[in-house]
Amino acid sequence: MSMHFRDLAAQSAADGTISPEEILILRRASWQDGKIDIDEAEAIFAVNDRIADHSAEWVDFFVEALAEYVVNGSEPFGYVDEAKAEWLMEHIDRDGAVETMGELELLVKLFERATQVPEQLRTYAIAQIEKAVLIGEGPTRYGEALSLGKINDTEAKLLRRLIFAPASDRPAGVSRAEAELLFHLKDATLGGANAPEWKRLFVQGVGNYLMAYTSYEPLSRERAAELEEFISRPSDGVGRFFARMAHFDLQSGFTGVFGRKPARDRQADEAAACEISGDERSWLDAQIDADHQVDEYEQALMDFLAEEGGK
Repeated sequence: MSMHFRDLAAQSAADGTISPEEILILRRASWQDGKIDIDEAEAIFAVNDRIADHSAEWVDFFVEALAEYVVNGSEPFGYVDEAKAEWLMEHIDRDGAVETMGELELLVKLFERATQVPEQLRTYAIAQIEKAVLIGEGPTRYGEALSLGKINDTEAKLLRRLIFAPASDRPAGVSRAEAELLFHLKDATLGGANAPEWKRLFVQGVGNYLMAYTSYEPLSRERAAELEEFISRPSDGVGRFFARMAHFDLQSGFTGVFGRKPARDRQADEAAACEISGDERSWLDAQIDADHQVDEYEQALMDFLAEEGGK
């Protein structure tokens, strides 16, 4: 990054505000080379900490630029490494907590854009929303009176995006840990003035864990790095692959080049996933019996499971 961008960023936030025109200038300056580097990311975070009013234009730029740096700042692209995760959490926590919706939106956007994130970042992101619910304060509660034990519409939508995102604990589905989180939050907010979206999320999220089929397994960061290195080889990477293809016998199929994968009966796998196993049933019974009563959320869940199982 040139001193020019750092100076522009400092000047833009000098009075504690930033105008749409100044945001546009920063946007154009930072994207000149098509990427965001570490110095530009640091300068953008400094502006975010300095300004008091975080407008929609600023949040859009902040999230877009920082997500690009964290997700695609180093190879393999799409994989957030532990160093970037630590950098991000340190910057968010340097004022003691997630203070702005821009920071919270950035965390969620990473899960939507990345292929994989470290476990500590996944835990950290979920904890920020859980904190707002259990303590009653944070960026999702601005403009509201302090209220414990409730989930508002913003929090429910952020939770939905987090647990169903590609980089969540169970990509394209809900994991047991995420289902247990939903039960934990449900128990903590019973009787609260919860948003209607929260009950839908609870039912659909736990139902997904118990009955949904997913076969998606992202490549590990190490394997993705190996593939990128293979493609970039000048002599024996892609060129060698196509040389082998030139002598390939089409009658024999692709097994000689790629190796044979065991055939999967997708229809059978989907049918099996829809059947609640004995282990899953024991888990569900333990969750429901924990407080010795069936509340309205659990009843809605059981109705949903009965309906889906009968189809």
